[in-house]
Amino acid sequence: MELFSAYPKLRLLPESRQEFSCRLRGMRGAVTCRYLLVGVCVLLWCVRDFYAIGKGTLAPWDPPKRLVIVGLYRFTRNPMYVGVLGWVSGWSLLAGSPVLAAYAGVLAVCFHLRVIFYEEPTLARQFGNEWTLYCARVNRWLPKPR
Repeated sequence: MELFSAYPKLRLLPESRQEFSCRLRGMRGAVTCRYLLVGVCVLLWCVRDFYAIGKGTLAPWDPPKRLVIVGLYRFTRNPMYVGVLGWVSGWSLLAGSPVLAAYAGVLAVCFHLRVIFYEEPTLARQFGNEWTLYCARVNRWLPKPR
């Protein structure tokens, strides 16, 4: 008897090379690759901006010293989280894993709660009026329509 037989199987990768190549063909493959590539690029761009502009890192013990409002942060206040969600969503499409897709949903909720209850109040205390003006100009998750 299998130990976790009642739980759905968590698929992190396609089970075979043939399945992998099938998942990368056609429109689904284009969407999958786009999610993966854009997600990773957004994440790396944001990490670079944190280091170069904010003079800090992602690590809680070395946060940015300056408010980062350039690059992708001109369009959304949380592009790094959006990038991670894109990457995990692309990964779930590549793996064909509903469990991984559900994980992306749970991750989105957790990111939202962290932003609302921890990050935004902390940034408001740290940057004051600069943060308030930034919030008035830029949405939390999705870019404002032009």
